[in-house]
Amino acid sequence: MHAKLFVSAVLLCIGGAQAAVPAAAPAPAPARLDHVLLWGRGIDQATAVAAVKLGFQVRPGRDPGGVANRYIRFADSGYIELLGITRPNPTFDPGMEEDQKALKGGPGSRTFGLRSSALDAAHELLKQRDFAVTPFFSGPDAAKPGWRLFAFDRAPLSSNTFLIDYAADYAPDQFDPGNREDYQTTREHPNGARELSAVWLVSASAEADRKQLEHMGYGNAVPVRLGALGAQGFCVPIGPTALLVLQPEGNALASQVLAEGGPRVLGVSIGVDDLGRAQRWVERGYERALPTYRGLAGESFLAPTREDLGLSMEFHALQPGAAACAGASR
Repeated sequence: MHAKLFVSAVLLCIGGAQAAVPAAAPAPAPARLDHVLLWGRGIDQATAVAAVKLGFQVRPGRDPGGVANRYIRFADSGYIELLGITRPNPTFDPGMEEDQKALKGGPGSRTFGLRSSALDAAHELLKQRDFAVTPFFSGPDAAKPGWRLFAFDRAPLSSNTFLIDYAADYAPDQFDPGNREDYQTTREHPNGARELSAVWLVSASAEADRKQLEHMGYGNAVPVRLGALGAQGFCVPIGPTALLVLQPEGNALASQVLAEGGPRVLGVSIGVDDLGRAQRWVERGYERALPTYRGLAGESFLAPTREDLGLSMEFHALQPGAAACAGASR
């Protein structure tokens, strides 16, 4: 099955996992986590949860064909893209349709992107290693493209991924790209969020995903265990950010998520500059006390977002200068 261009400037990749090849190699190009595509039950529902319960500033996007998108942008340049259906019988491309089938019309995420500052080199290297990469896609304006990306005709990991890069002046959520003050304001959040530090994938085999990432050039995996979620696997550094590839351990949350919906994005980690402020905001939003714990990125708490957004959302105190996966066991 072929990958299709997604309306909000990303590609939703469709297909089974490619067979793993256990060959280690340097990273194909400088890279980091870019963003996660997160479907809500509707765009207004997802926006309300993000803004009122969690304390994010949500920026407007577009609504082509009855599927709207909005943005939660962070100071580290990562972001979360909220998606929601806005009318009956929306126009889905095959990627959207497959996503909706897998999510059973509910909230959640199956797709995330990596940003590469050397996209052409990454594309060529992955092609040489027999990954089924697509041609390049660009947008939103053919005369002046703001982004370029490629994906995979056969998804190499248990969740869909793509590689993307942006033009220096691309600013999809600003009325005036030349206004630096607007740019900075879009990345200030009432809850103090500053970075998208990690994305957590869950599948039946963390080892299969680890091997695929290694073959893609992202090695140095560190064993990890998330007791609160009942998951174990590996933390893989992607530049300053981390990709957690996990599988269930026991019958806790990770096992339930996999059994109910299959492989997907289990959760994300968000770094904040004041953990107490973020905790107070989310506790008011959900009207319950939320304990902190010592997570992979230090002192953290887990927001009860699975029912609302279909994934878990961890907030942790910023650790300036700390390497990705530094808190995992070695």
